[in-house]
Formats: sequence, C-alpha cells, structure tokens
Amino acid sequence: MGHLLAKGATSRSRDSAATTTHRQHRRCCHHRRRRRCCRGRKVAARSRSCFLRGPCMLCFVVHGASPPAAHPAPPAGHPLPPAARGRRRLLLLRLPPAAWQPRGRRQRLLLPGLLPSPLRGLLGPAGPPAEALPDMVCKRKGAAGLPACPPCKQPRCNNAAADTETETESEAAACQCPAGEPQPQPRALPSSDGAAGGQPAPQPPAEGERDPEKERSGPAGCPEPQEHPADGCREPPAAPDINQLPPSILLKIFSNLSLNERCLSASLVCKYWRDLCLDFQFWKQLDLSSRQQVTDELLEKIASRSQNITEINISDCRNVSDTGVCILACKCPGLLRYTAYRCKQLSDTSIIAVASQCPLLQKVHVGNQDRLTDEGLKQLGSKCRELKDIHFGQCYKISDEGMIIIAKGCLKLQRIYMQENKLVTDQSVKAFAEHCPELQYVGFMGCSVTSKGVIHLTNLRNLSSLDLRHITELDNETVMEIVKRCKNLNSLNLCLNWIINDRCVEVIAKEGRNLKELYLVSCKITDYALIAIGRYSMTIETVDVGWCKEITDHGATQIAQSSKSLRYLGLMRCDQVNEATVEQLVQQYPHITFSTVLQDCKRTLERAYQMGWTPNMSTAS
Repeated sequence: MGHLLAKGATSRSRDSAATTTHRQHRRCCHHRRRRRCCRGRKVAARSRSCFLRGPCMLCFVVHGASPPAAHPAPPAGHPLPPAARGRRRLLLLRLPPAAWQPRGRRQRLLLPGLLPSPLRGLLGPAGPPAEALPDMVCKRKGAAGLPACPPCKQPRCNNAAADTETETESEAAACQCPAGEPQPQPRALPSSDGAAGGQPAPQPPAEGERDPEKERSGPAGCPEPQEHPADGCREPPAAPDINQLPPSILLKIFSNLSLNERCLSASLVCKYWRDLCLDFQFWKQLDLSSRQQVTDELLEKIASRSQNITEINISDCRNVSDTGVCILACKCPGLLRYTAYRCKQLSDTSIIAVASQCPLLQKVHVGNQDRLTDEGLKQLGSKCRELKDIHFGQCYKISDEGMIIIAKGCLKLQRIYMQENKLVTDQSVKAFAEHCPELQYVGFMGCSVTSKGVIHLTNLRNLSSLDLRHITELDNETVMEIVKRCKNLNSLNLCLNWIINDRCVEVIAKEGRNLKELYLVSCKITDYALIAIGRYSMTIETVDVGWCKEITDHGATQIAQSSKSLRYLGLMRCDQVNEATVEQLVQQYPHITFSTVLQDCKRTLERAYQMGWTPNMSTAS
C-alpha cells in the first residue's frame, strides 16, 4: 500500500484490478527470493526513517513522537530500486490499524485529505476541515525548503523494549525543536479486532469535555508521567518561623507590647528576643508607675544601660528617692517628659536636678507632692526654656512667686493645670495671660482665683480648653465675655459654680460657635438652659447637668428632640427626671448616651458580659 502515498498516487490509484493482482504476485515472488538469499547472513535492523521522499504527515502516525534516524533521501530523478520499494511496502502493510489512528486533532484534520479512500476507512470519520498549521508538516532531513528538526520524543513506559535506549540516544541527538514548542501527544487507540469488526473509530472529545481515555491509567507498569517530576523529590516546606522576619519588623511588633509584656514574657522566649527587647528604642519611653520594686539602684541601672531616655513616669513609686532621680537626670540629659504623681517623698532636690541637667525638658507633671516649693519652680523657669506642659495640682506650698517666674521664663507654655493651690491667686493668672500667648489649656480648679484674674484670659486667642471648676467668686458676665472673645474655645468646665444661671448658658450656646463640651454639674440651671442649648447650639456634643435639682423630664426630652449634635447627656442625680422617661429616650434616640445611675450600671454589666463574666448563682446574695 506504500505506492498509494508516493508521488503520483492519484494516477496509480486508478489502475485496474488485474494490474494490481499482477503486482501483488511479483511482490510475493520477490519476497520469497529475498528470504532465500538472506538466509545465511545477518540482516541489518530496519531503519526508522520515513520511507517517503517528500514532506508528509505519515511520519507522525507511524513513528509517533519519535524522531526518525538520519537517513539521506535518494537524489531527485533516481527512482528507488524494486527491492527497496518492496521492503517499504511490506513495512507499511505490517503496521497495526492502531498506527493509522491519528494522534491529535491536527493530524485528524489533515490525514484524511492526503490519503485515498482505502486508507480513510482505517482512520475513521474525519473532522471538520481546518487550516493546516505549519508545525504539523514533516520536518525530516532532506525535505526541500524545510528545517531539519524532527519532533521531540515523548516519555516512554517503564516496560518498553530493550532497544529503546539506543533509539533514545540517536533521537535526542537529532532533536532541535525549541523548548517551548508543543509536541503531538500519543493517544490510545482501539485494537485491530474492533477495527476489523466494523466498529467506528472513537471520536475525539469536544472542548470542555473529559476524555475517558486520558482519565484511565495506562497499561500495567506504565504510570502516567507527573506534571511536575520534581514534586516527588521535593521536601515538605518548613514550618514558618517568626525569627526569619527582619529585625526591623520584629522591633515594630514588639513596640506594640507593654513594658510588662516585653520584660516578663517576650524577653524570656529566646536570647534573640531578649536582645531585641533590650533595643534602645524600647527604653526611650519608660512607664514605671505603680511598681514598688523600682528603687534608686534600678533607676541607676536603667539609666546606665540606656542613656537616651526621653520620657519616664515614676508615679506612685514610693521606693524612689531624690538620689535616684538625680542619678537619672545626670545620665539622661536628653530627658523631655518627666512625670511623678503622688511621690510625696520627693522634694525640691529632685526637681532642681531635673531642671539643671535636662535643659530640653518640655513636660513636668509633679502633682500631689507636698514637699515641693517655689525653689524648684524657680529653677524650672530659669533653665527650662522649652517647657510646654506643667501640672502642679495639689502642691500646697506653691505660691504666686514660683508661678510668675515660670510664666516669665517659659514663654512656649501651652498647657497649665493647677488644682487646689490656695496660694495661687489672680496675679498668677494675669502673668500667664500676659507672657504665654500660646496657651491652649488652662485649669485653675479650686484656686484662690476670682473674676478679676479670669478676665485676663480673654487675651489668649488660642485658648481651646478652660477649666474653672469651683471658682467661688466667678460671675456670669466674666464667663460670657470669655466665650465671646475666645473663638477657638471647644471645652468649658463650669462645674461647682452655683452662680452660673440659665441666662449665662443661653449666651454660651449662642456665642460658642466651636464649643463641643459643656460641663454644668451642680450649677443653678433649669430646663430652660437645656432647651436653649438644643435650640441655639449646632456644635455642642457633650452636656453634663448632673446634680442639678431643677432639671425635669421636660428639659431632657426637649434637648434630645431639638439638638442635632448632641451625643452625651449627663443626668446623674437629677432627681426630678423619671427613669421611665430616660428608658423611653434611650429607645427613641440610640445615638445619644444618657447617663444616670441605672443606665451606667446597665452599661457596666453589658461590658462585663462581653468580657466573659458570668454571675455566681451559688450563693443567695
């Protein structure tokens, strides 16, 4: 049947049946003569080269993906001798029907158009016509105008014949295909018995459908090749290790831990974490408050190890004396913020050492130190020119003398808070108002201050928060004047001032354009003050009128209905406000927090339940 695929196959296919029978008789005789002449010597192995002279698709069918061995084609114009022609015909006839089955979609589209009708029956029904792609043309050596690059060989089964090793070496040497070029894949075909029985050849599956032949495993001993052969030898990935992160990332993570968590937990994990926890950036800001194990020796060790401390808090550390604070100040000249609330054992010696050794100091909070006097304040005012925030509440020995020196020496002050300093009078308030124009927060709770001194605060254009609690001689006109002239005021605390009335609150609501917080606990106000706030103010969010005995349900309801900005209303111990009314307001205005004894208890229980607390029902109490 080889003459059907040679040049001039169309004319030869039209020969008569007698001529075909005669040629078959000649072929059989020639075959018998060759067997007799070759019986006494060893016959060379057949070549796997394509037996066609020109480009064809049959080499893909006969040899699959295996490249043919290098075999030079005969020169043009010299026909093959009869013996060679007969051998190639016999090779074609001995091929099983499975070898004629196309190995891919492209071969199935091209072969039926190249073969005559006797061979089309072996290939089965052809698919729809398609354009022949250039990579499916035979690339056998010797073909005119085509590159000499046979298709690369596909993986063979483990139980292949013994001669595959020699063929693989020769075929690998001849392969010159690009690495990324797709190669035709072999396809399982029906047996010769099925083909001879008239059963049609299986159709290739459509796109998107599963191919049952591909899903089934190959023959025994021929496992399917892995998609990634290296996966079988690859070791399982190692468990993620946090220590593989860069040190900068770990330091960022540790910065979110508290001092206790770093020193008592993280530093005990390993030496590497211990070194990270000792990094200098964690020892710039130290909060040692309420730790009774903090002593002078510990402060000295900390200061010796990290001399770049910028902030320290030793509030409620009763075992720290002036000696420890002096050592800390000497070894940490870059200290910026110093806090020591309720350290009653400290005296002027500590504050003088801090002022002398730390000239860049910006914050000093030393409230409730009974032994602190004006001598320490004089050193602060004369040596700490960068001071911006001071807190001397409940330092009962401080007077106007020390406060005036601070006001004249610390011109960059922004926050000042005094509480129950009975020796501080209007002179201190006037000095701060004149010399510290950058003041934003001022508090003189319970000091011996009157309206004559408070009126000077109207010169502070940047004033944003004013605390005038428990100023016995404060009148309504002074408060109204401050609200009118301090346009940036957003928090005003007038608690415990019995003289503040409804008219003052109405002016505050009208003039306080930026006011957001207004505290009126224990003031002499009625429902009219609440109605005025709801009617005139568009910015007030927090209003506290606790312990105002004249507030009733009407005032609470009116401010909740009329105010668009209200978010908190304090009604603690407003005895004329019914709890049922408050419950109704809570349901109607969920965006407003109403503070009463019962409502605060409910919120506390809700937070406890959310944190996992459960009541103990074992006891009757």
